[in-house]
Amino acid sequence: MALGLIDIHWPVPWLTPWRAVGEPLADAICAGQPQPEVLTRAALAPVRFVPQADLPPGMAYEQFIYQQRAVPTRDGLHDFFNALCWMRFPQAKLRLNQLQAAEIAAAGVQAVRGPVRDAITVFDENAALLQAPDALWDALAARQWQRLFGELRPLWAKAQLLLFGHALTEKLVQPYKSITAHVWRVPPAVQWSDNDVTALDNWLAVDLTAPKLAAKPFVPLPVLGVPGWWAANEEAAFYDDAQVFRPERQRRSPPIALATVAYSAA
Repeated sequence: MALGLIDIHWPVPWLTPWRAVGEPLADAICAGQPQPEVLTRAALAPVRFVPQADLPPGMAYEQFIYQQRAVPTRDGLHDFFNALCWMRFPQAKLRLNQLQAAEIAAAGVQAVRGPVRDAITVFDENAALLQAPDALWDALAARQWQRLFGELRPLWAKAQLLLFGHALTEKLVQPYKSITAHVWRVPPAVQWSDNDVTALDNWLAVDLTAPKLAAKPFVPLPVLGVPGWWAANEEAAFYDDAQVFRPERQRRSPPIALATVAYSAA
């Protein structure tokens, strides 16, 4: 049976930042109120949430959002977490939608998405945002799993990891070891907390550019390996699973350097 909003277990590390907003909305929907109406009534997003049936046949989902400032929404976890992301990251979500609309305007809707649209989809569905000391990031980028989660384990206390992708969040309602995020690095100058991600949202809206996305500067991270996120990872042998913690593959080019883009926290 498919999981639903009633199956969300909010007191877990990856959902704690979303709980204050998400839990009351999930409760209202589980009580029988229509999901799009509940999400729109929260008035926390720069868009409305409308039934999926409002999307005209043959029209691109992203183009409809851009033109109507309305998000076609189905019942269930996937679109629920998408709406929560719109509420937490309104500027970044608008930016992603603007980039999608620009690509559609330039090239139309093709059978195969181009590199920018493909990367936007990856980010939107599966990204996590990581602010971490250089040593930690370097070990992650090099897939040095034993160093990352062994020798450098104490450094995780100085790191912040926040989910963005709604498909990623949906999968973590029923967590399993191999769930892997596409990590986007956040510079140390950006300050945020679980209760206030405004500065992070503003920075991200500037940092998300078509050229950077096309280069796909993502780094994979099996998120249940993060210290404090999953009890099983207290055992060192947890990281010996090469099917999950895979060695680095040969790359054509190194990861893009951390950008120092100016942004406004206003």
